[in-house]
Amino acid sequence: MENLKKKIIQKILSKEAVERLGRVRLSKPELAEQVELYLIQLYKAGKLKEEISDDQLKTILETLATKKDFRIIR
Repeated sequence: MENLKKKIIQKILSKEAVERLGRVRLSKPELAEQVELYLIQLYKAGKLKEEISDDQLKTILETLATKKDFRIIR
C-alpha cells in the first residue's frame, strides 16, 4: 500500500513538490499524511489534469494547516 501511494505521489507532484512534502513529513507527519490522502483522492477522481507544482503544494499545505489552528477560549 505504501509503495502504491509513493508511486502515485511521485507521478502527480513535481520533483520540487515531492522534496517539500518529504521535508514536511519530517516535521509534521500528520499534515503530510493528510496532504497525501487529499492528493490521491483528487487523482483517483480524475480531477488532476497536470502535475502539481511546488507553489501549488505550498497553497495546499497552507490551507490544510490553517484549518486545524482554532482554539476555543472561555
